[in-house]
Amino acid sequence: MSDELTFRSTIVNPEWMPAWSVIEVPGSQDFFGTGKSVKADTTVDGVTVTSALMPTGQGYHFISVSAALRKKLGKDVGDEVEVRIRR
Repeated sequence: MSDELTFRSTIVNPEWMPAWSVIEVPGSQDFFGTGKSVKADTTVDGVTVTSALMPTGQGYHFISVSAALRKKLGKDVGDEVEVRIRR
């Protein structure tokens, strides 16, 4: 099993937490082997993300994308990003 998960995704305001901007991480529960919060080396468009990946309660995790991170990325809700996660 690979120690890196790389994918493209869109920054969204999900129905299950509409006040937040997040990147949903598909297959994360299988990748990490847990549905709990996890700390991993994560980058979004090459920018290091320091927050843990949080569980959605729906079988996968999400990365919180704060206003400061969106500004650093030059991206907003609806924009596509490249994500790299290493265990």
